[in-house]
Amino acid sequence: MSELHGFEGRWPGISLAGRNGLVALATQYGHLRSTLVSEGSRSRGGIHELIDVETVLATADTVADLKDGMQAGEGISGLAARRVIKAAARALVFEGTTISVTTARKLIANEDVMIYDNPQAFVLCHYKRAQAPCHRDGVKDTPSLDHCVPGCGNIVRTDRHAAGLRARADVLNKRAAHAPQPVGDRLRARAGKLRDLADTHDRTRITPQESTT
Repeated sequence: MSELHGFEGRWPGISLAGRNGLVALATQYGHLRSTLVSEGSRSRGGIHELIDVETVLATADTVADLKDGMQAGEGISGLAARRVIKAAARALVFEGTTISVTTARKLIANEDVMIYDNPQAFVLCHYKRAQAPCHRDGVKDTPSLDHCVPGCGNIVRTDRHAAGLRARADVLNKRAAHAPQPVGDRLRARAGKLRDLADTHDRTRITPQESTT
């Protein structure tokens, strides 16, 4: 339940009561949406409604963390960096709002305000359907985070993502030291790519102040 710590204080209009820790569904919503659509269910009722609400609640937390980070001097990089800075400035759209099914659907349909976290890929996604390669499976209203494509024009990284990439690279290098040579070589190569991504972030990062120049 660590994901929920401090949530009600940050977004006083959003109640966690009765949610039973179901925010975990939002973390996997890309997979869940893909599965439901592939099974031929187009209804927006039942589990779809639950996923819509959980997705928006998780996004509200992501936007709040992003805004807090940028106010503390954190930089971001990526093709969607300037868009994301503007979107974070619109975070008040979530504040003081009770997230009902209807509200969740309206917010999900608003591509300007929704920012999705993909912690496994160390990126954020400011989803624009028209340029998203991840929606080939038919899921078009939100990104399919389990099909995140490197180089997508919708993604950005933060300083924390870059730190996470380097930490993951360190883990891979430690594993490589105790692995057979072919496996070790692959792990070291992967670690090198992660460090390259982190270095690219450092070279290209901008702050909200720089985005206006």
